[in-house]
Amino acid sequence: MGGLKETAEAVVRRAKQKGASAADVFIQQDDTFSVTVRMGEVETLKEAISRGLRLRIFMGKRTATSQTTDFAPAVVERLVDETVEMARITSEDESGGLPDAAAFTSKLPDLDLVDVSWNALSPDQRIDLARRCEAAAFATDKAVVNSEGGQFDYARSRTVLANTYGFMGDYEGTTASLAAVPIAQSNGQGMQRDYWASAARHRNTMQSPEEVGKTAANRVVRRLGARKVKTCEVPVVFDPLTARSLVGHVFSAVAGDAVYRKSSFLVDQIDQTVAASNVTIVDDALMKGGLGSSPFDDEGVPTQTTPIIENGVLRHYLHSAYTARKLGGRPTGNGSRAGSGSVMVGPTNFHLKPGAASPEEIIGSVKAGLYVVELIGFGVNQVNGDYSRGAVGIWIENGKLTYPVQEVTIAGNLRQMLKDLELIGNDVTFLGSVAAPTLKIRNMVISGE
Repeated sequence: MGGLKETAEAVVRRAKQKGASAADVFIQQDDTFSVTVRMGEVETLKEAISRGLRLRIFMGKRTATSQTTDFAPAVVERLVDETVEMARITSEDESGGLPDAAAFTSKLPDLDLVDVSWNALSPDQRIDLARRCEAAAFATDKAVVNSEGGQFDYARSRTVLANTYGFMGDYEGTTASLAAVPIAQSNGQGMQRDYWASAARHRNTMQSPEEVGKTAANRVVRRLGARKVKTCEVPVVFDPLTARSLVGHVFSAVAGDAVYRKSSFLVDQIDQTVAASNVTIVDDALMKGGLGSSPFDDEGVPTQTTPIIENGVLRHYLHSAYTARKLGGRPTGNGSRAGSGSVMVGPTNFHLKPGAASPEEIIGSVKAGLYVVELIGFGVNQVNGDYSRGAVGIWIENGKLTYPVQEVTIAGNLRQMLKDLELIGNDVTFLGSVAAPTLKIRNMVISGE
């Protein structure tokens, strides 16, 4: 990682020479491999190395950001010089600036983010993972007649961050994912598509291609013959993939950017009960091998485990250095660089803690209700919590999944939905930095026929 560190040191040194009062530079390099196999044939194949440098320059309370993918010394020097000049003419912002110097440390935890065994896989073996994924979907059920492909993606990332306080941090990580997107068709029952995926940093924690393909096939076949239901008010169960979006709405509501702008349904509710007593949500950047884990955030602040909701009570918002100053808090290690170089608040491993119930037990507890497997549209108001989305699912009758349902809308309010979380599954499923288990909400309105 020497070359990247040298570039980072040169950027910080030049920023100081040009009169910046403070500066930081974030460099990321990704070695990526991506393949999609469709109907057994390679459809897309991409192997690439990409690099990006994102720079922030401070002139007192004035800030400018910039970014480049060209690391030629002359280009980088010009970028620094131009960004310094931009910073001189921007308006002042009292909340601007690097995190406080006391926030930084050279003692970084080993979070087990790299699996070198991925290197042992040849390109042909990687392609074969995608091919096996799709083949397993076809082999599972004869109703699977077509496919949008099996996919394997892999990346090894290197991150370097340096600032004018003298902090220099670096870490590496590997991530990979497998996915299958089968299409099923049956006489008189139309056509359906669905998917399943598995993602991990380590090979031994990822599902096999056969598991991924089989799960995807079972998910799509059970959707054949979907119909509408009459408008009703019943319990709703979200599978882990759709439940993840609900947890994502909670993240959006506790992100410092939304809180200081008052565009969150959880503004001014710290230490208040905002969810059922069985709900505990954490943002845990220190999870060993976690997809969202890192030793420091994109500003260099050490990461941490932050309780968000504890037994139904809202405990913390998540902050970058900027939002922490805006709201009189402290950074939580959630600074995340946007493409432009500016810093937003981002999740690490933001998840709802598992409960004791199995998915089968949760479904078994419902006399009549909807098991949701896909959500459509964006009818969510983050300011007041109003929630209305198209849904696809399976109707539950007397504790059993009975027939598929589509073209319905489920509606409620996120505040009430959090308080109505009756049962929480033991099947937390991480496909990214936001995750959830199967969830049962006591009551929601389903608009159908």
